[in-house]
Amino acid sequence: MSEHNFLLQRVQPAMVGLIDGSLSTLAPIFGIVFYTHRPHTAFIAGLATSIGAAISMAFSEGLSDTGELTGRGSPQIRGAITGIGTFLGGILHTLPFLITNYHAAVVVAGIVVAFELIALAVIRWKFFQTGFLKSLLAISVGGAIIAVVGAVIGSAG
Repeated sequence: MSEHNFLLQRVQPAMVGLIDGSLSTLAPIFGIVFYTHRPHTAFIAGLATSIGAAISMAFSEGLSDTGELTGRGSPQIRGAITGIGTFLGGILHTLPFLITNYHAAVVVAGIVVAFELIALAVIRWKFFQTGFLKSLLAISVGGAIIAVVGAVIGSAG
């Protein structure tokens, strides 16, 4: 497989999944934990959201095109890669909510989110030759907006 095809058929679907999982799960998880102050409840919401988003993204990517005209490769493989990436992106910052102490769980989850955002920027920089700081800023702004929306909704509830 050529480097171009590897990027198009493997890295790009993984990146889409990781970004979606990392960002789309923030609002439900932080909304629930700020509303209930119960980390286990946030863990259940994060687990359900991660699994649901993974299934949705796998089908979305797999059904988006056959790969024949675009050269994007097998829709089943792309869908699986995207789904796995989405699940990983969501579950990583969900796991800290297994910590029973509310404040500790929120702090650890925040740290995990920061590492996720840095990792996403590194992947974009390494594989897609985007500027690291530009990538980090773009991803961080998106993540911050989503996390704040979830926290505000949860706090207002």
